[in-house]
Amino acid sequence: MREAVGAQEPAAGGTRLAEERLPDPSVLHLLMPKWLTARARTVQRERGRHVRWVVLGFFGLLFWGFIFGLLYRLLRYFSGVQEIGALLAGKLLGLVLVGFFSILLLSNIITSLSTFFLARDLDLLASAPVDWLTLYLAKLLETLVNSSWMVVLMAIPIFAAYGVVYDGGWAYPLVILGTFLPFLIIPTVIGSALTLSLVNIFPARRTRDILSVIAVLAAGGIVLLFRLVRPERLARPEGFRSLVDFITVLRGPTSAWLPSDWVQGGIMSWLSYEPDPLTYYLLWTTALAGMVLGAMLHRALYFKGFTKAQESAERWARSGGVSRRARALLAPLGVLRRELVLKEVRLFFRDTTQWSQLILLAVLVVVYVFNIKYLPLRGEGVTFFLVNIVPFLNLVLTGFVLASVAARFIFPGVSLEGRTLWLLRSSPMEMRDLLWSKFWVGTLPLLILAVGIVGVTNRLLLVSPFMFWVSTITVVFLTLGIAGMAVGFGTAYPQFETENAAQIPTSFGGLLFMMASIALIGGVVVLEARPVYAYLSAIAFGTEPEPTEMILGFGAAGLLCVGATLIPLALARRRLDVLER
Repeated sequence: MREAVGAQEPAAGGTRLAEERLPDPSVLHLLMPKWLTARARTVQRERGRHVRWVVLGFFGLLFWGFIFGLLYRLLRYFSGVQEIGALLAGKLLGLVLVGFFSILLLSNIITSLSTFFLARDLDLLASAPVDWLTLYLAKLLETLVNSSWMVVLMAIPIFAAYGVVYDGGWAYPLVILGTFLPFLIIPTVIGSALTLSLVNIFPARRTRDILSVIAVLAAGGIVLLFRLVRPERLARPEGFRSLVDFITVLRGPTSAWLPSDWVQGGIMSWLSYEPDPLTYYLLWTTALAGMVLGAMLHRALYFKGFTKAQESAERWARSGGVSRRARALLAPLGVLRRELVLKEVRLFFRDTTQWSQLILLAVLVVVYVFNIKYLPLRGEGVTFFLVNIVPFLNLVLTGFVLASVAARFIFPGVSLEGRTLWLLRSSPMEMRDLLWSKFWVGTLPLLILAVGIVGVTNRLLLVSPFMFWVSTITVVFLTLGIAGMAVGFGTAYPQFETENAAQIPTSFGGLLFMMASIALIGGVVVLEARPVYAYLSAIAFGTEPEPTEMILGFGAAGLLCVGATLIPLALARRRLDVLER
């Protein structure tokens, strides 16, 4: 009996020794697979990959140069204004940082749901011998990088312009790092804690829908509030009752209780050669305290929330009165085309991240119309040509809006089919029917939006009947061309494996589509500029306009839009026809 017990003692001791030597991976070790995957994607050999990097790098540097040049000229002007120049520069930086903080907070709320609860590696990490604090810090860092990289890229030329104009010195980059890093951490901690709390109340799948709607509503509210504040008043001191009121607004904090105001104070105090250590203390203590409180909340609620996140969502398929009326309305299209159109509509409204974007779109359209309303086109110095040319140039801005909407909703259409596309490709259905259903389902709402924007803005601008019809007909043809190119480029550069529809427009194909859309808008404006100018000159000087010039200019613009519509659709059909069955 003693021998048996003695034989078991080494085994028990070995077990205890093994338990004591359990692996304790670090934060960097948990993030290493993400880093290796990202590095493998950048070095893998793929046809045309170097060309993509060259194009993306070129346009990235062009964007940086544009932002830097614009801010450099503006800040140089501010620096030449005595007494209030630095106040104007600080107020501008504060407004930019408030926008950054809002974007970061919304982005972290959405991103943390995926990194903490829906990521593919969580099944392995949750069952592995990983310390809870290590897991929290690793996922927090992953959330910070995924949600903040775009803001960092946008901030680089802005901070560079301030440093060049106000002579930040060799330590200026360290000042930026010491203020901007905690500025990035704070919204990450807040967003992760808010998402963790919501997941413990709602299922994770339903939480994603709720967060999408909340984020879009909040973003729309922020944009609308920013527009109603009318920050352009700061450039017009005569709009205030007295100079004292103007100086009071400039000296007052943009948002005293937000980290954006602390970053502004830290940077501007350094550039004014009067460093304020209180701002660094507020930023870093808030960031570190937020991490501690977030870690405590993570330890108390995370594993319960992660367990609830594994529950599958319930979905019920019902055929109500709306569906029956839609089938009756689309009956002339035939059974196949009718079902394809209904499929596109159902897929759109089934995904909350898709239809909730309409809320933000509506807010942006309201802000756009609001800006048009306050254009100074009445009073002294406003000529007949200016009143009529501004509505014509309004087509350019409307075209950019339409291209952005098409990139978000029409361009991903083929990619969102995913593996279902091979099922459709194997059926006896013509790919032409699939492409045209995607084209018309996306184009008709876009046409309503385009005609609505142009009609309302023309009414606000009190344009002549000639300019009204020119802008309306032109925007209709532009919409058809942009939608056709969206379907064509989306088919030529599909992203079938994507998990997020919002990432598809940011791909290389999305960049090419936006470039082609800008080229189309520029071509149409250039072709129509001469006949419009000739007609306005004839009206202004009481002569007869030349019909031949107008026919050639407008006809060439129409042919360009028709070609931009039909040629990409034909190439897209050929592209789908050669796919393997």
